[in-house]
Amino acid sequence: MSYTAEELQNLAVFYKNQLLNNTVPFWFPRSIDQEHGGYLLMRDRDGSLIDDDKAVWIQGRAAWLLSTLCNTIEHKKEWLDGAKSGIDFLNNHCFDTDGQMFFHVTHDGQPIRKRRYYFSETFAVIANAAYAQASGDETAAEKARYLFGKCIEYATTPGLLPAKFTGTRPAKGIGVPMIMMNTAQQLRETIGDPRCDEWISKWIEEIKNDFVKDDIHCVMEQVAPDGSIIDHIDGRTLNPGHAIEGAWFILHEAKYRNNDPELIKLGCKMLDYMWERGWDKEYGGILYFKDVYNKPVQEYWQDMKLWWPQNETIIATLLAYTLTGDEKYARWHKMVHDYAYDKFHDKEHGEWFGYLHRDGTVAQTAKGNLFKGPFHLPRQEWYCAKLLEELGFSAES
Repeated sequence: MSYTAEELQNLAVFYKNQLLNNTVPFWFPRSIDQEHGGYLLMRDRDGSLIDDDKAVWIQGRAAWLLSTLCNTIEHKKEWLDGAKSGIDFLNNHCFDTDGQMFFHVTHDGQPIRKRRYYFSETFAVIANAAYAQASGDETAAEKARYLFGKCIEYATTPGLLPAKFTGTRPAKGIGVPMIMMNTAQQLRETIGDPRCDEWISKWIEEIKNDFVKDDIHCVMEQVAPDGSIIDHIDGRTLNPGHAIEGAWFILHEAKYRNNDPELIKLGCKMLDYMWERGWDKEYGGILYFKDVYNKPVQEYWQDMKLWWPQNETIIATLLAYTLTGDEKYARWHKMVHDYAYDKFHDKEHGEWFGYLHRDGTVAQTAKGNLFKGPFHLPRQEWYCAKLLEELGFSAES
């Protein structure tokens, strides 16, 4: 199948309507913490609060979302003020004395947990950069660029951060080049930074050379430092949704570079490999974990359906279709879109459930926790609406 112009128009309207009239209103303004700043995002299906702790990742992501809505949809004071609340909370409460960021803090910003990597920092980069664009705040712009430099330093300096594992079986994950690539893309497209293009190219090359395995049609989640497969249970574990997210980051870069054919080929190849491995042919949806050699997976939640892999696959398939015109991607996009909005979307209270059993029944009702908040779903709806709008399909109903 291929999409007609009318169907693409309807999709543009659908995504923007879902974003502005369903997803964003679930979170805001009620999640803005009027007492301490930042956001109270751990919420049940009806929006009631289940915990007032704060995940630093999600604080940054929510500030990015509100700033991005200001930058690309409408410069609303409530969105800008909400974004500032998150930026101020991040900068005032989420940095340790050594300059690293925490992962988990209390309602009023007291530290609970710090992790051995710097993804809190990457989300603070995109939040500060988007907020700087929306507000003109030069301090936020300087913070974004400084933190981006720190992330590059963390990524390229062995031993700078404490190791999680011993040196017995060294490994590296696709998460670092992926998240750093998208962080650089966001920084470049909001306030700009001369380092971005060169580093994006380096991270794409690393993914292409070390993680994409053409001989077995696979994108690895982790590999040995030389790119070889680690034939142990952790080393064999694939995360299809994560690899598909990386695929659309590369397709986005292809689009940015005037539809670069080599990057389109690489991104589509990654999507193809991991759709084949990740799509559940019996029940639909993208499975959470698979083994590269189809052996049993260690994680007991391996066959669950989580919200975010569906979001990333909706973006990837639509972007691949608009870049290539290949009817396969239109078919896949319709499959994952229809599945996700049927199974995950809460018709009564809005937003999406986060966790389904393999058969599509709801495993638990939380809409927000330390890992889920206003990011993957609203980013998907925003990105798809803007993509279609750029192609001439108005997102206005």
